[in-house]
Amino acid sequence: MAASSRAEVLRIYRVLLRESQRFAAYGYRTYAIRRIRDAFRENKHIKDSAEIQKLVNKAKENLDIIHRQVTIGQMYSTQKLVIENPENT
Repeated sequence: MAASSRAEVLRIYRVLLRESQRFAAYGYRTYAIRRIRDAFRENKHIKDSAEIQKLVNKAKENLDIIHRQVTIGQMYSTQKLVIENPENT
């Protein structure tokens, strides 16, 4: 993998994780983070630059979806779960 594509992959990985941290709902947040990590681990062996670019484009589309869902989730926020609220422990 070329250095520039490696940097792009790492950047999109970090951005996806950071955006997923913004999910208000604990279940969505943990699912998204787990799914992102699993997908990147699953595809770390790919060397073909065309395939890498295709996966990066798919990740960018998913980033747009996550961003939309986070925005919608913030519009309709609910109370936090017991597992999320440290003052109830």
